[in-house]
Amino acid sequence: MTEQVAGRRVVTNLALSLDGRYAAPDNPLGMSWVMPYAVSDVARDHLTSLWEPATTALLGRVNAEGFLGFWTTVIGTEGADPRDEGFARWLVDTDKVVLSSTLDEAPWERATIVDKPAAEVVGDLKATEGGDILVLSSASVIKALPASDKVDRLALTIFPVFLGGGPRLFADGLPAGQRTLVSQAAGEHGTLALVYDRVR
Repeated sequence: MTEQVAGRRVVTNLALSLDGRYAAPDNPLGMSWVMPYAVSDVARDHLTSLWEPATTALLGRVNAEGFLGFWTTVIGTEGADPRDEGFARWLVDTDKVVLSSTLDEAPWERATIVDKPAAEVVGDLKATEGGDILVLSSASVIKALPASDKVDRLALTIFPVFLGGGPRLFADGLPAGQRTLVSQAAGEHGTLALVYDRVR
């Protein structure tokens, strides 16, 4: 049966290629392979379903810089999809925890810099009041959490492209465990949005 999570739920979200990569081999920070599919209805609706119940965003430094640099420009942009603008406003207004060993203070509003292991930070956040803790596309953070069984909900968007190389999300040696599919959607170009909950 699906685990009944006491307190706050940790939700991780990441886009993957069909061959299981989250970044291209020649440009780890490049998002050009994602963009044709990220603007599909299924991808936008998927992200909306994740951020609406969340009250905290958890990001790595590199992803925070990219996300907060881009999404703030979407607010008020003529012709912006309402789902994109809704996410942008949520990201600006919600509490953000950014994992970094190099930043001393946050250059963003409502953001806290923490230099601790991801699993420890998640444990601290789960002990507080609030909604879901959403880990947004930060592979370095997401990869650190399954080893300590800290992910309650795993959300993936699968884009129909082979990158032919690059880093994979899951390494060997993770604890064995089962997940149950709680939602699935297929959309334009063969994009898939999948959500799995931890089973005990």
